Amino acid sequence: MLNVPETCNSVKWELDPLPREFYARLPEVVARDIIGKHIVRVLDDERRMIARIVEAEGYRGQEDPASHAFRGPTARNYPMFGPPGHAYVYFIYGMHWMFNISAHPPEMPGAILIRAAEPVLGTEWMAERRKVSRSVELTNGPAKLAQALEIDGTLNGLDLCQRGPLFLVDGSLTAAEEVMSGPRIRVPGDAVARHRPWRFWIKDNPYVSR
Repeated sequence: MLNVPETCNSVKWELDPLPREFYARLPEVVARDIIGKHIVRVLDDERRMIARIVEAEGYRGQEDPASHAFRGPTARNYPMFGPPGHAYVYFIYGMHWMFNISAHPPEMPGAILIRAAEPVLGTEWMAERRKVSRSVELTNGPAKLAQALEIDGTLNGLDLCQRGPLFLVDGSLTAAEEVMSGPRIRVPGDAVARHRPWRFWIKDNPYVSR
């Protein structure tokens, strides 16, 4: 768990981003290990939001029909083919942003989708964006998460391995928490792709999308 000091919204409080080596592994491995880590969204010197990841999915490259990288690089999916540890933020259904992170070993593309997180800090600013009354509805889904943390296309391609407007820091699971795995949600591709157990989540956590 992240120890948040009382002065956490001061520029004097600094957190170390996860190193690039963390992301330079198979996407499904990173998706599992990123559960319990924290997203830090810095709006300005006085305002930052933090959310603890409780659900994520892994996507490989050309061998994964469910992946955006399946048919090769495009102007949209280029972060999946670039260095690991960069934001991949894309727009879907004409209304929602999705927050992904490039994650892969050398010479192969890949990324993870952050599906849900548990608010830790700055819930008042998350609520302003989400306009909901129940805190559990702030970040219990990928589109909700991106909206609550103000993650959009302006952050696409951002290096998350250095301090900036968006990065991830370490975190851990409690002794009582159990990470589950299962098929990814609403993915295209063949039966093999649809049934790969590359979705990971904390069992019984109320912020998990489903």
